Amino acid sequence: MSVSTILQQFASQDLPRSLEIFAPELLLCATILLLLLGRLIGFDRKIPASWIALLGGMVAFTAAFTQFMYLKSGGEPTGVISDLAYVLRITEAGVGTPGPYFTGLLMHDHFGMFFRLGLLLFLVLVIALTALTGIPDNEDAPDFYTLLCGSMVGMLVAVSANHLLMAFLAVEMMSVPSYAMVGFLKGRRASSEASFKYVVYGAGAAGVMLYGISLLSGLLGTAAFPQFAERFDLLVGNQFSFTNANATLIALAMLMILVGFAFKLSVFPFHFWCPDAFEGAAAEVGGYLSVASKAASFGLLIRFALAFQGTSPALKEFLTFFGIALGVLACLSMTFGNLAAYTQTNVKRLLAYSTIAHAGYMLLGVSALLVIQGSSVPVGVDIPEQSARAVEGLTYYIVVYLFMNLVAFATVALLRNEIFSEKIEDYRGLISENGATKVLCICLLVSFFSLVGLPPFGGFFGKFLIFASAFKAGWIHWAMWVFVVIAGLNTVFSLFYYLGVLKAMFIRPAPEHRRPLKTPGIVGAYVALITIPILVLGASPLQDDLSKTAHYVAAKLFE
Repeated sequence: MSVSTILQQFASQDLPRSLEIFAPELLLCATILLLLLGRLIGFDRKIPASWIALLGGMVAFTAAFTQFMYLKSGGEPTGVISDLAYVLRITEAGVGTPGPYFTGLLMHDHFGMFFRLGLLLFLVLVIALTALTGIPDNEDAPDFYTLLCGSMVGMLVAVSANHLLMAFLAVEMMSVPSYAMVGFLKGRRASSEASFKYVVYGAGAAGVMLYGISLLSGLLGTAAFPQFAERFDLLVGNQFSFTNANATLIALAMLMILVGFAFKLSVFPFHFWCPDAFEGAAAEVGGYLSVASKAASFGLLIRFALAFQGTSPALKEFLTFFGIALGVLACLSMTFGNLAAYTQTNVKRLLAYSTIAHAGYMLLGVSALLVIQGSSVPVGVDIPEQSARAVEGLTYYIVVYLFMNLVAFATVALLRNEIFSEKIEDYRGLISENGATKVLCICLLVSFFSLVGLPPFGGFFGKFLIFASAFKAGWIHWAMWVFVVIAGLNTVFSLFYYLGVLKAMFIRPAPEHRRPLKTPGIVGAYVALITIPILVLGASPLQDDLSKTAHYVAAKLFE
C-alpha cells in the first residue's frame, strides 16, 4: 500500500473521528495561540492573560465533561449534555465509540476520558489560584500560561497513549515546560538552581527511558501496546526466566522505561530533583507538578502495565515479578519520604517529601494490580473484579489527592503573600490573625489530616481502597501483606511531621514583631471551596458516587 493511499484512508476515515475526540486538546492549543497572539499584538495589556487561560481551560473542561458523559450514557445523552453534544458536534461514531484513534497511536475509552476530565479541572483550579496570588506578574503571564497549557496537552496525551512513541512524546511534552516553570521566578538563585537540577535529572531519565523504549520495541518488533502480550509470548515462550536471554533483555528494557516513570512520579531513588525543585519554584508551580504530573504518569503507567496482560504462564510470572518490584519501590518511597519530611523546616520542602511518600502509596496500588493480573491460580480471587478494584482505589486516591495537595500548596502560596516566608517557624500563631487567615489554617488542617489518612476525610477512604487491594493481592503473593504493614506504619509516622506545622499555627504564640495580617476574604473563600471536596469525598453520599464511577471506568479496562 502506497503512502498516498494510507494518507487518503486516514483523511477519509480516521481523521474526522480523531479530531472530534481530540477536541479538548485542540481547544488548549487554541488557547496557547491566543496567549502568544496577545503577547505579539499587545492586547494582553487590556485583557489579562489569566482570563484568557482560565476561559480556555474552562471551555476545554466543558468539552471533556460532555465527551465523558456522552460516552458514559452509551451515546444517548439527555438534557444539558445533549445540547452540549449538539454544539460540539459529538457523534456516536466518534466520541460515542471507544477504540483507538489517530491510526492507533492513542486510545479513546472511559478510563482515559476520566483522567482527562480530572486533569482539566485541576488546570482550571490552578489558573484561578495563580490569578489570586499574582504569580506570574502581568509581564510574564502569557509565557507562563503558555507553558502551563502546553504541559497539560502533554499530560492529556499521556493518559490516552497507546504506543511507545506517543508515551515518550507525552512524557517530554509535560516535562520540558515544567523545567521552565520551576525557574520562572526571575532573579532568584534558588529558583534557577532548582530548574537546572530538574533539567539535568530530566535529561538523564529521558535518555535512559528512550533507550529502553528502543530496546523493547526492537525486541518485540512493535511499539503498539495491544501487540505486546502476543509478541512477548512468541519471544519468551512458556516460562519467564533470566536464563532466557530474551527474557533478560525484556526485563532490562522494562527497567529502563520505568526509570522515566519513576522520575515523573518522584519515586525513590529517582526523587532527587523533587525537594529542590519544589523549594526553588513558586508554591503554585509545586502544587501543579505534585498532582498533575503524577496523575498523568499513573494513567500512562497503568496503560503500559496492562499491555502485558495475558493468559500464558510466562506473562503471569513477568507481571508478578514487576508487581513485587514496584511494591518494593513503593515501600522505599513512602519510608524515605516520611523520614526525610520529619526534619524539614521549609513547608514547601516538607510537602515535596510528602509527595514522594504519597507516590509510594499510589504505586502500591499499581503493584497490587500487577500481582493480581499475574495470578495463575485464582485462590478465591476474581481476577477481573479485583484488578478493577485496584485501579478504582488508585483512581479514587488521585482524585482526592488533587484537592488535598492543592489546598496545601494554595495555603502556602497565599500565606507567603502575607508573611513573606515559607518557614514553619514563621507560621507561629497564624490562627490568631484575621478571619480569612483562620480559614486558611483550618483548611490546611483538613488537608493534612486527609493526607495522613484520618477518617472521616477523603484521604482515609482512598488509602483504604488501595490497602484493601494490596491485602487481597496478598492471597496471591505473601509479599503484598508485608507491603501493607509497611504502608500502615508509614501512615502512622507521617502524622508527626504534619502535626509539627499545625502545632506552630494553632498552639505556638505569634512572634511579637509580626504585623497584623490582612488576608483578603476572596482567598479564604477559594481555599474553602477546594477544601469542601476533601470532606465530601470522605463522609457523604457523593463519596459512593465517585467510588462507583471510578469502579465503572476501571472495569471497562478489563472487559
